[in-house]
Amino acid sequence: MKKLKSYILLWSTQSLSALGSCMTSYALVLWLYKYSGSALETALLTVCSYAPYVLMSIFAGALSDKWNKKRTMLICDLFAASTTAAAFLLIKADALRPYHLYIINALNGLMNTVQQPASEVAATQLTPKECYQKTSGLRSLSQSLNSLLTPVLATMLFAFGGIFAVIVTDLLTFSAAFTVLLLFIHIPEPKNSGEKSESLLSSAKSGLEWLKGCPVVLKLIFFLAGINLIASAYNSALPAMILSKPAGGETTLGTVNFFVGAAALAGSLIASLSPAPKSRVRAICLALFFSMSTENFMLAFSDSPVIWCAGAVCGWLFIPYMGANLDVILRSTIPADMQGRVFSCRNTLQFFTIPVGYLSGGILIDKVLEPYMAGVPAGSPLSLLFGSGKGSGAAMLFAILGAAGVAVCVIFSLLLRKEEHRNKHIC
Repeated sequence: MKKLKSYILLWSTQSLSALGSCMTSYALVLWLYKYSGSALETALLTVCSYAPYVLMSIFAGALSDKWNKKRTMLICDLFAASTTAAAFLLIKADALRPYHLYIINALNGLMNTVQQPASEVAATQLTPKECYQKTSGLRSLSQSLNSLLTPVLATMLFAFGGIFAVIVTDLLTFSAAFTVLLLFIHIPEPKNSGEKSESLLSSAKSGLEWLKGCPVVLKLIFFLAGINLIASAYNSALPAMILSKPAGGETTLGTVNFFVGAAALAGSLIASLSPAPKSRVRAICLALFFSMSTENFMLAFSDSPVIWCAGAVCGWLFIPYMGANLDVILRSTIPADMQGRVFSCRNTLQFFTIPVGYLSGGILIDKVLEPYMAGVPAGSPLSLLFGSGKGSGAAMLFAILGAAGVAVCVIFSLLLRKEEHRNKHIC
């Protein structure tokens, strides 16, 4: 604990601030879906967040390796808080429109692009190598708690004081995290950081070259890119289905999200307490296969909230364990002075599929599957499988995503098994 004192202080306060941000995002998604009734318009919120992240991330990492990590994190946090305050003022003036949220999310995505690699390097600098898996478990724990608490606290605050109460809470948690980082956390800079001789383009290129020279990590990144495509389409379809089904609604969506958080919380404890597996690559493959082969099908073929909640548990229980093993591989393999560049290249390659998934999921639901299912007669095989009325098209999409997820897991498991024998010191 003494070795991790600074890390735990940073982790706990930043996690609190993240909880406030998640509650605001949750409340705004509900506001937009009520305002528009469109899965596509709601999905565009995430597209706007990830588009700058994907496009600029490769250069942001090169800058992060040159810039002071603490200063970068403080500036990005301050800018993100200012966009939240702008949303607050627009709501208060009854002037908030969907395009305002798209602009705000795009600006926040740009700041996150710069902050994320700096935060990754900061975590590495504050953590002894033997504690990598435990601290990764802590990060999963905070993310899981956020998933667990966000719908509950956001709904309570929304009922008590409207969206104003949610945003004020977000700004208070930001203030606490900002003050602690500014006054109480010292983040040492990695050796050889801040070198000015290398151009921005050359610096970004060096991150790609490092990945090219480590095929295990590169294939893992492409594996996760495929999973992210499926998972983002899932996130696009979930509110569209649950809010539209007769057994669904806002309370049911909140309950399903609660079970997602509860499962991830249990998975975080598993990740923190488990011994190192014999093969971290194999552990990643098995965890993702279990997730992809269960939840999507349970959502697709059932109209029962109980089954939806059980599917959420199956889908998310082993995701933190997967993330912890991936985190250990990356932090143990990538040199500290290269991590900003390599993590940013990883972000571009691994996360570019997220806006594609959200956008394609929204389009498929609104323009293809929902209209198609609306024309399917009652009592037909498709209506028996996926139900009828609004929400049945989203249910069909879950079945497609389940089949695609299983296929991606099988293909990459076979590819990674070959690399596992060549690079046992990494796997």
